[in-house]
Amino acid sequence: MTLGPGADSTWFVIPLYNEGPVIGGVIRALRETYPLVVCVDDGSHDDSAAEAEAAGAVVVRHPYNMGQGAAIKTGIDYARRDPSMKQVVTFDADGQHQVADAAAMIEKMQSERVDCVLGSRFLDSRTKPGFLKGIVLRMAIVFTNFTSGVRLTDTHNGLRVLSRHACESISIEQNRMAHASEIVSEIGRHELTYAEYPVHILYTDYSKAKGQPLLNAINIVTDLLFK
Repeated sequence: MTLGPGADSTWFVIPLYNEGPVIGGVIRALRETYPLVVCVDDGSHDDSAAEAEAAGAVVVRHPYNMGQGAAIKTGIDYARRDPSMKQVVTFDADGQHQVADAAAMIEKMQSERVDCVLGSRFLDSRTKPGFLKGIVLRMAIVFTNFTSGVRLTDTHNGLRVLSRHACESISIEQNRMAHASEIVSEIGRHELTYAEYPVHILYTDYSKAKGQPLLNAINIVTDLLFK
């Protein structure tokens, strides 16, 4: 095992909902460099929790599906109980996020001494989100930048690194997809320092088969309109 930068003080928080076929592989790959992983099973109907535990993650369970925002809040609250925790990484369960990107973001946080490092799909051309989702994400960027005062190129990217100070400052009240905009608004409200980092999101055959890009786009629009 070759540990990544800050591995002894970094908790990875993974919201988990019906990802049994892939979550074990995601966690095993992650724990080769970052052993501290907490999965929040958000009322899954499959064997997601068992697969996550078998792969070595801590599993915290919600009694029913509360939403991704609620799962992230639960995971961050768990990580904050560790007095040695210096930063939290929010990380997807479906294999779309890259461990190498997370490690580079942690290094950026350490070198630039910022409170938050936020992943962006739009700082380079590697990620292809698809036509519809691309339009929705661009709309979300304009909306969130306007309402928060924070200037970002990607406001709904789930790969982010938050310092302990950021975790203690940010209050997540939105249980579902609107939590992403809420986190950005909280960064602005508390005047937290931040940086972006270019990341590569893999839209895998698995995620496409589940219809996630289209479904997430619809959820983003719904939460922006009705949050």
